Amino acid sequence: MEILTFEQVQFIRQQNALLQDINWRIEAGEDWAVLGLNGAGKSLMLNMISGNLWPSSGKLTVLGEVFGETSIPDLTKRIGWVSQSLQERIHREEQAEYIVLSGKFASIGIYQNYSEADMAEAKQLLISLGAKKLVGKVYQVLSQGEKQIVLIARALMAKPELLILDEPCNGLDLFAREDLLSRIKKMKQAADAPSLLYVTHHTEEILPLLNHVLMIRDGKIFKQGKRAELLNETVLNDFYQRPIAIHEMKDDRMMVIPK
Repeated sequence: MEILTFEQVQFIRQQNALLQDINWRIEAGEDWAVLGLNGAGKSLMLNMISGNLWPSSGKLTVLGEVFGETSIPDLTKRIGWVSQSLQERIHREEQAEYIVLSGKFASIGIYQNYSEADMAEAKQLLISLGAKKLVGKVYQVLSQGEKQIVLIARALMAKPELLILDEPCNGLDLFAREDLLSRIKKMKQAADAPSLLYVTHHTEEILPLLNHVLMIRDGKIFKQGKRAELLNETVLNDFYQRPIAIHEMKDDRMMVIPK
């Protein structure tokens, strides 16, 4: 099954085309990075995928469900989304494992009955991400990186088919960023790991496991395809429309630096 398909999708607001002629397909087994500067249209695309916004024209299919022919609330239960806006809604006094458990019910806070097995699963998710020390800790005392780990575990609690990480390293220092990226890599090693959509404006965050890249600029797709074919100086110079230099990092990653 295809994970998602955009076919000639446009999004128009107040007679301005904020997204134009979006044609994009993610096949099962593919993990994608979405790369673009601020204001490129990344967030609009995410809000469409999650059902918060509707295309002005074109056809959008997510997890085999065609928008306009399916139940959006049912579809969103199959999608995990970690974003800055979600982090701001979490109850600050709640313990990490309860926040993870709330993902089972797609709620902020827990208002439903749950079993000991449910709680054990929530704790195990934290442990599987290398975050055993967070069990029992209150959300408000966690670092920014630790909060992101808790929210990723929360998203995984619902066993999503698609996991969207929207600029997950935003606000992290160098070491916290590398720690979080390492945990994401570990997460993807699980046999039942969901398809991953990683949104960023920093090339150094694009791990090798993200085998495809979508480049978006000014509401249009600039290029899309295999990571190895797009992350090079020639393509990136054209994409940023300014001269850049590439600094090679470990693990087949790269950092773009303005010349």
